[in-house]
Amino acid sequence: MIAKRIRLDPRDFRPHHDYVCLLKPPLIPGLTTVQMIEVDRAMIEDFRIELLQMMENAGRNLAHLARTRFLGGDPRAKRVIALAGSGGNGGGALVAARRLHNWGAVSVGLSQSPSAMTGVPAHQPDILERMGVPIVETRSVADLAPAHVVLDGLIGYSLKGAPQGAAAALINWANSQSAPVLSLDVPSGVDATSGTVFDPAIRATATMTPALPKGYRGLSACIAGARDRGGR
Repeated sequence: MIAKRIRLDPRDFRPHHDYVCLLKPPLIPGLTTVQMIEVDRAMIEDFRIELLQMMENAGRNLAHLARTRFLGGDPRAKRVIALAGSGGNGGGALVAARRLHNWGAVSVGLSQSPSAMTGVPAHQPDILERMGVPIVETRSVADLAPAHVVLDGLIGYSLKGAPQGAAAALINWANSQSAPVLSLDVPSGVDATSGTVFDPAIRATATMTPALPKGYRGLSACIAGARDRGGR
């Protein structure tokens, strides 16, 4: 019923690579970029679930995963650095930074430019500023102390070609860290549909995909580079 309403064709789904490699059917379907755009539209227009709600849900779950998997269940006094792009993924990463801050972590938002966020995502840096959580720009990367976990919310399924400028600099910085990197939706620099791994691209330790896995994770059973970037 829902799939019919939002005009998604199950025959186009691509299975999540972990299930392709490790488990027998039924398989978890994956979405292409075009399908994910339609899902987002349906959530907002058909079901009246607003973008701010989806961003909060994604960020809360990202924070929970970071806490349980990478911070030993106790984020107190642990350093968390959230890489935030200007779109919804960036907003979700900053939500996660806020949640972890509330749980006792020392959170830092790292943005290409906080002023570049507009619309719904712009709520998130404003909230962090009111809470006293620092947001620093790319040029301050060298001054940051090492993190216990890095959250990647730079670029989602809107990626068009290789990351450039500040986004590329932040990706290279994250890849140089010894801390695990947890990506939201798709590792920045990896095409969500084709699995193309651009240079640079985040080498994610793990990727949390809200809704359904993205199509590239199905392809990555055959594309080793994309699988390496996506982690688990």
